[in-house]
Amino acid sequence: MSKTSALRAPPNNRLLAALPKDEYRRLLPDLEECPLVFGELIYRPGAVVRHVYFPTSGILSLLADVDDGGTLEVGIVGREGMAGISVFMGVKTSPNRVLVQGGGSALRMKASTLQTVTEKDGSLSRLLRRYSYSLWAQLSQSSVCNLYHPIDARLARWLLMTRDRMEAHEFPITQEFLSSMLGVRREGVNKAAGKLQQQGLITYTRGTLTILKSAALVAVACKCYRIIKKEYDSALKR
Repeated sequence: MSKTSALRAPPNNRLLAALPKDEYRRLLPDLEECPLVFGELIYRPGAVVRHVYFPTSGILSLLADVDDGGTLEVGIVGREGMAGISVFMGVKTSPNRVLVQGGGSALRMKASTLQTVTEKDGSLSRLLRRYSYSLWAQLSQSSVCNLYHPIDARLARWLLMTRDRMEAHEFPITQEFLSSMLGVRREGVNKAAGKLQQQGLITYTRGTLTILKSAALVAVACKCYRIIKKEYDSALKR
């Protein structure tokens, strides 16, 4: 996206879209569009964050490493937010592994630029504080969910959160990836997905999952989905 076309089009990222127009225009020279390629690793744990990402489409998954060499998803970031929030908090490294879960695109900014821009208490700083709170709410609620709730309810929550951020009812996903996201064996994912499919809530064929009945899927999901969604929906309205 050229700077000229970017000026003409409103940003698809909700954080950037919530900025006053003149403030967003001032940021444009420091923003560049980049693709988000499915499976691409954006950050490694402990690595220096050189860019922050404002997704305009697609999904970024925040993963925590576990002792057996695997990973567990603790949060996701879509067009409602920003990846690299640690930079805003004054930390130069990422605490998580960040992976592209759903392909799309993002507007990225140098981490040093974000630090300079947010040193003053402007609109972006205020929005990022609110977003930081909603992200913290997501991470803490997801931790509770992963510990206490059954796999089918967790899977329903995850699918709904992905749908909300992708703004699509159909997306590519592999059983191996789902297993990693939920922190369970593939057999458990197969059983939970099969149960949802038998109920007519989803279809899953050839690596593509389609949500057929969103309202019914919400009923299956644990209350964690509604808690997290409420925080995100209200974060930019306060």
